Amino acid sequence: MRIAKIEDLHCDAGWRVWSFLKITTDDGVVGWSEYNESYGSKGLTAVIRKLGEGLIGRDPRAVELISSMLYARTRQAPGGVNAQAIAAIENALVDIKARALGIPVYELLGGPCRDSLRLYWSHCGSYRLEHSEIMGTPALTSLDGVRELGAEIAERGFTALKTNIFLFDLPGLHMPGFTGSAGWPELNADRDLLQKIDRQLAAFREGAGDQMDLMLDANFNFKAEGYRRIARLLDDHDIFWLEIDLFNPEALADIRRTARTPVASCESLFGRREFLPYFQAQSMDVAIIDVPWNGILESMKIASMAEAFETNCAPHNFYGNLSTAMSAHFCAAIPNFRIMEIDIDDVPWKDEVVSGYDIRDGRLHLSKAPGWGVEVNEDAIRAHPPKG
Repeated sequence: MRIAKIEDLHCDAGWRVWSFLKITTDDGVVGWSEYNESYGSKGLTAVIRKLGEGLIGRDPRAVELISSMLYARTRQAPGGVNAQAIAAIENALVDIKARALGIPVYELLGGPCRDSLRLYWSHCGSYRLEHSEIMGTPALTSLDGVRELGAEIAERGFTALKTNIFLFDLPGLHMPGFTGSAGWPELNADRDLLQKIDRQLAAFREGAGDQMDLMLDANFNFKAEGYRRIARLLDDHDIFWLEIDLFNPEALADIRRTARTPVASCESLFGRREFLPYFQAQSMDVAIIDVPWNGILESMKIASMAEAFETNCAPHNFYGNLSTAMSAHFCAAIPNFRIMEIDIDDVPWKDEVVSGYDIRDGRLHLSKAPGWGVEVNEDAIRAHPPKG
């Protein structure tokens, strides 16, 4: 078996683009992975193409060898788009190997620890602020709408949700860390914003009920002082976790020590070398690992390291359905699993592009089909070309 062809395909996904890597062998076995260059990774496709040039004719089943070789060739510029390109290739090769053997990917990883995964509804209400028309959902314009959305999620069987910080006066999200709203570059948490967070979480609790686990994602939108102020506020809301992105493990550890609210972090890190100082500093209660960014084999190694530091893991999964399948195999195979992220609000053609997974009662039930266990529809991808 030899790699014969490497292709990238791209699909309009409303406010972003879904990208797929397709690797075909000389005997017709096809492996797929999903990657994303819509969020800070411009040019990723070009890097994948360049790294892939040297793989034609190689045995795709030597996944660890190929990933190690690609890391060595990019050693002087580690992380970033190089790491994401290696991950996209690694994930597609793992799919090939599992399909060639006729087994699910999780069997390659040691077998499943569980056959279903608890999900949390991510970006809850966030997309309805700005993208409701394209999704065909009610627009979110007020705290009354937040209460109604909380009730809807409970009625649909979900037991956990994660939200961002809403600004109904824009409308939009508080995203100064990405220059998406006022407050950049200072990144402060003023009294008015804290009051908005307080009211928003109270509305979700009122609508969803006492049994719903709530999470708040603060992203890169504050400095350490701002995160501390938010954490103190959240202590009164008894939430599941506060999600924080900081590139300083000691500062994150200090926030965790001073708050009763659990802290989740690290979704933007690459590889064991970047995760290690966060584990050593005991920076977070839950380590978030991005499988499309790290590759599933490297993600398993990070999770194994987390286990040694008594830390559970959750996937960073806000992409398309193939990413959901990839992340599900990771969650199934690790012993230290906490909960799995998924975006439910999305464009209407999402399930046409990649189909085959089973969500019931707020849980994802694992497939026993070979590879990732889902099917990619190339015709559906081509029917929705990127807008530009």
